[in-house]
This record gives sequence, C-alpha cells and structure tokens, in this order.
Amino acid sequence: MNHRTLGTSGVEVSEIGFGAWVVGSDWWGDRTDEEAIEMVQYAIDQGITYFDTGDVYGHGASEKLIGRALEGVRDEVTVATKIGYDFYNNPQAGHGELPKEMDRDYLEEAFERSLDRLGLERIDVLQLHNANVDEVDAEVLALLDDLKSAGRIDAVGWALGPSIGWLAEGDMAIEEEFDSVQLVWNAFEQEVGNHFLETIERTGSTTSLIPRVPHSSGLLNEQVRPETELDEGDHRAYRPDEWYETGWEKLETLRFLERDGERTMAQAALQWLLYHDSVATVTPTFRTREDIDEWAAASDVPALSDDEYDRVQALYADGFGIDRNDGMDALRSSVGGEDIDAAGLDKLSAGS
Repeated sequence: MNHRTLGTSGVEVSEIGFGAWVVGSDWWGDRTDEEAIEMVQYAIDQGITYFDTGDVYGHGASEKLIGRALEGVRDEVTVATKIGYDFYNNPQAGHGELPKEMDRDYLEEAFERSLDRLGLERIDVLQLHNANVDEVDAEVLALLDDLKSAGRIDAVGWALGPSIGWLAEGDMAIEEEFDSVQLVWNAFEQEVGNHFLETIERTGSTTSLIPRVPHSSGLLNEQVRPETELDEGDHRAYRPDEWYETGWEKLETLRFLERDGERTMAQAALQWLLYHDSVATVTPTFRTREDIDEWAAASDVPALSDDEYDRVQALYADGFGIDRNDGMDALRSSVGGEDIDAAGLDKLSAGS
C-alpha cells in the first residue's frame, strides 16, 4: 500500500481508504456489529490506514464501531469524521437528508460527542458535512482554526454532497486552503472533479481531493449489471435503469485498462483517480472481504500511463460514443443545477 499526504497537514493516508458509511447503517447492506468490526480490522490487515466516518452515519453508530475496531491500533491509522447534520433533534425519514446546523456552538458540541463515541481525545481529520457555502462563515472557520491550533485536530476537510456539484462549496474550501475536499468522482462522472482540478491549478492551492463512489455505484467494479435486481433498501436502487444500461455500454469501451489481466477493471478505476497528483486517497464502498482484497491491492497494480489516461479522457469527451440520455437529469439538483449551469458544465454528464 502506498501513502500520500493531505494538503500541508502532514497527515498521511493510504491511497485506498475505508469509507465507513457502510458501518453502522443499513444503506449499503445489513451486517452485525461484530461483522462490521471484523471488516474494518480485515481492511487494516490489507494495508488500509485511512478510515472515514461521520457522526450522522447510523446516528453515531458508525463512530462507535470504528472506535471499537481501531482500539489498539490507533497510532497506526488515520481517522476522519464529519459533523454538521443535526440528527440529535430531527428524526431520519428513510434516505432523506436531515437538517444541517453549522452554528459554531452546535459544531463544538457535535465534535465533542464524536470524540466520545470514537473513544478519542483528538482526531486526525475533521470535515464539515455537506455544508452550504453561505453556512461557513468567519465563526466556523475560526472554530476549525482554534481546534487545529489547540492540537485537537490535525487537518480540516469539507465533504461535498449529497447531490453532485456544490461547485461554490468546493471552490471556497480550495481557496481557503482546507486540507481536503471530498467529492463524488469517477471516470464516468468527471465534471466536478475536473472543475476542482482547474481551481487548484488556478489558485495554487495545496488542498487534496478525496474521491468517493470511484466505481460509479457498482458499474466500474462490474458488480451491477443492467439485469441486476437491487434490494429495496440498497442505496443504489434510486438510480434509473437507463443509467445502468448506458453505463454498461461505456464500461466496454474501457476494457483496454485491464492490460490483459494486469489490473481488474475495479483496480483500473481506482488508478484512474490516483493518476491525479491532487488526489490523496480514494474511498470505495467495501461490502465484502473480497472487495477489500481486490481494491486494497489497487495501490500496487501498474499506474495508468499518460497514453491510457488520455485515451480515457478522449472517450469521456465523446460521451464514450453513446448518444442517449441516461435518465439521471432529474436527480442532478446541486443548488437547483444553477452552479453547474453557471460554470458552463453539462448537467447530463455530472451524475450524483
């Protein structure tokens, strides 16, 4: 496993990280607490040292399980969490988004509660969870600076979503030199990631990018095919059938990335992201030990060559040769799509 550093924080992360949204909630399949802890510990055995959770995942359950799973190896791993959703005072309605609270006093209290659940006195990376740009005022920035100065956190991040886009938010984080910005980004869904690469280059910022959904919800790791029947509770079931059908056709155009067996397609998808110097770690959604075995090993397969990367980009620019609506337009609602439109991006290409 190779490692990179978040921004200028000095915080080291494994190139493949563990997105702990699968732990403590049932949005990505049911598992017992014991199975979740075993999964995290197995990931450590495969070289993964970056674990990314959030207080809202399972309403604190994910943080508790991560704290238990990492007991005894705390000095060997990097722990990140997120705060900003007020689940303490609001009930969860299915997969709906909870109200956010970015008041300094609330964030301070949420931070302390996260530490308590994790069983930690300090945390490596603290991220604002899906904050709107107008919610992150001078008081919020001052809080993050104060926590960093006091040695209670080592790095600050901004996790974007749930709808892809949030261009103003990511741009602000980059311009304010946050150590990391987390976003949905993969070879099929590039618009927002490409925009932030341009912002980093324009500003000279040292902000690192942390892509999630690197396999485009199961397509690029070949776990979801057009005929796949997803369980009702599976988070991916919200995408339309047309999206999977179109995606599978796109996938076939990328077979050259497998290099006659030197990489699996899932590993190539991770290496496509790691090709970018600004990417510090990639957080796929692990569901099984087999996922961990294959994807953790992606750090050690051959990196994409310049020619391979350029070929992918040429295919992307041409829509992978497919001229058909993928059914996702109604779900791409970042700020009503206004930020995407204002940036001159193609809303049809910027999936969530």
